[in-house]
This record gives sequence, C-alpha cells and structure tokens, in this order.
Amino acid sequence: MLLSDTAVKRPVFATVISLLLVAFGLLSFERLPLREYPDVDPPIVSISTNYTGASAEVVESKITQVIEERIAGIEGIKTVSSISQDGFSSINIEFDLNRDVDSAANDVRDRVAGVRNNLPEEADAPEVQKTDSDQQVIMWLNLTSTRMNTLELADYAQRYLVDRLSVISGVARIRVSGGPEYAMRIWLDHEALAARNLTVGDIEDALRRENV
Repeated sequence: MLLSDTAVKRPVFATVISLLLVAFGLLSFERLPLREYPDVDPPIVSISTNYTGASAEVVESKITQVIEERIAGIEGIKTVSSISQDGFSSINIEFDLNRDVDSAANDVRDRVAGVRNNLPEEADAPEVQKTDSDQQVIMWLNLTSTRMNTLELADYAQRYLVDRLSVISGVARIRVSGGPEYAMRIWLDHEALAARNLTVGDIEDALRRENV
C-alpha cells in the first residue's frame, strides 16, 4: 500500500523513480558482459633460465634455441613463445585444453633435464613452472624467528617449505626472496700453487668435480 499511496499522492516523484529504474536497467543491459566461450585458463608451462652477463644474442643462440629444439615434439603443444634478453631467457609453452598441466610439466622437465649439459656452464639451471612467467606474485609470506637470522631463515624456507607448499593444489610456483644464500669464498696462495705446479683452473675443476 505504501508504494501505491506514494504514486497516487506524489505522481511526479513516482515518475522520476520509474525513469531512473528504466535508465539503470538500460545501462546495465548494454554493459552486461557476454562471453561466447567459457573463461578457461589454458595449461601453460614456462621455462626460465638466468645467464648473468650474456647479451641477448648469446642467450638466444646458446639457451633459448637449444631448449626450444629439445622440447619440440612434446605431445599437445599448441604454441611456443620465447623472450631472450640480456642475462635471461623465458619460454612459454601453451598446451591444448585437454592436456593435464601436471603431466605436461613433467614432460617438459624430462626434456629440459636432458639438455642441461648442452647449456653454458655459467648459466643457471633452467627453472620449469606451471604458469606464465609474466604473471605476478599473488601472495607473500614473511618468516620471522627469535633464534634464526635472515640467512638461516632463507635456508630453512628453501629446504623445508618450498617443496611442501609446491604440492598444494592451485600453487604454481614458490619463490624465496629477500634473504641471502650460503656461499663459499676461497683465497688462493699463488706461491703454493706454483710449488705444486697447479693453476687456478685446476682448483676450479677440482671444486666442480667434488661438489655434492
């Protein structure tokens, strides 16, 4: 009764409200999103490789092309796109929608593992992830401790948290940042090297050979 009484007693007000409702309805109808196909995220696997100090041309010839030739022939590949820039190579592989992304990522890892020896020794190992490499981070988690310093926290996250969080459904990639990494520096005694007829290259070869 309230609406009818208001419309009878205040016809101008009722007319304005009706016109506003019609205007909002027409505006909403025109801007209503329509989608011919469902919004489906395609299975994408990315390969990222760091090659510090190398030019884009060297990265293209020594890393990007080598990896692309190796992954060619994997079942279900739809498109392959790559970016080679100074010190960095990125390859995005889009698979057919009916291809399971976990299975596709495993196939890519197997192919990339076989090409590691053909890459420059100075380049980092290629990193395979089940997402587009251009996507941004969705969530950051901060670690604090009263017993561990920043170096120990970063090492703990890398050892114990990365693998456990990576297997959670919906997680594409885990990245540890903000903390230093363990490293070892060696100072050589040139006189001792000369006395033993050794070179710096011999020491480097021995370290690489014995590294576990």
